[in-house]
Amino acid sequence: MSSMKSIKRRIKSVSATKKIMKAMNMVSASKLQKARIQLNAARPFLSEASRVIDNLKNCNERLESIFVKQRQVNNTAYVVITSDRGLCGSFNTNVAEKAHSHMKEGKNEHVIALGLKGRDYLRRRGKNVLRSYAGISETAFYEDAVSIASILASLYTSGEVDEAYLAYTHFESTLTYVPRLVKILPLSIEREAVKKVDEMKYERDVNYFLDHAIPMYLSAFIYAALAESLACEQAARMLSMDSAVKNASDIIDKLTRTYNRRRQAYITQEISEIVSGANIST
Repeated sequence: MSSMKSIKRRIKSVSATKKIMKAMNMVSASKLQKARIQLNAARPFLSEASRVIDNLKNCNERLESIFVKQRQVNNTAYVVITSDRGLCGSFNTNVAEKAHSHMKEGKNEHVIALGLKGRDYLRRRGKNVLRSYAGISETAFYEDAVSIASILASLYTSGEVDEAYLAYTHFESTLTYVPRLVKILPLSIEREAVKKVDEMKYERDVNYFLDHAIPMYLSAFIYAALAESLACEQAARMLSMDSAVKNASDIIDKLTRTYNRRRQAYITQEISEIVSGANIST
């Protein structure tokens, strides 16, 4: 009987957990819809910012902005975007591993962690986490992206870092999201041997334009990456919670069958004892 009570308690416990997982699944599904709206707005913004930079490929002026000059690499900055919370499958681990594997190339790294999971992952592996932020990865405000881009540009122009990478997760569909590592500084602008087109004119000059345009471009890139990662996080958590609900249902079914078998065996034993007692008395 005590064993049956234990099974009933476990069924009750798993049922309560299932309700929590189902609620989290619904919350994540709702947040995913909002995140996709934000993402669909961020992608055209980045596309237009990229188009402005791409126009420089046809510029006849010499590009001497500090943001495009290649230099010897001694220190590298990494902006790593993860979530602050778990329960989202391998979402955090995949992008953190992507950044960490690149760091193994031997250059001194300075990490800006947007999300506590990425910060903790890299700190456990002895990496230099220069700054960490909580909450940014779950809100993806443009103002946050501007702040991070300003810090990154300051580190680069001051010479504290010689190149910068952005690690984030690209959203392709609810079922597919791919960790990416993109070099964002110095900017690579290769001349194109293309047919002569109308040349864009820059005031005062192209390098003055670059010095002001690239921080804006970095802000757009980081903002889009935050929006991508937020959509991926919610999709991953929704799928994880859906899987957890199904697993809980399977456990409840197994426990219920076990309980019913033991209850049937107990009832059969009780009937046998009653029948045996009746036969003895007669």
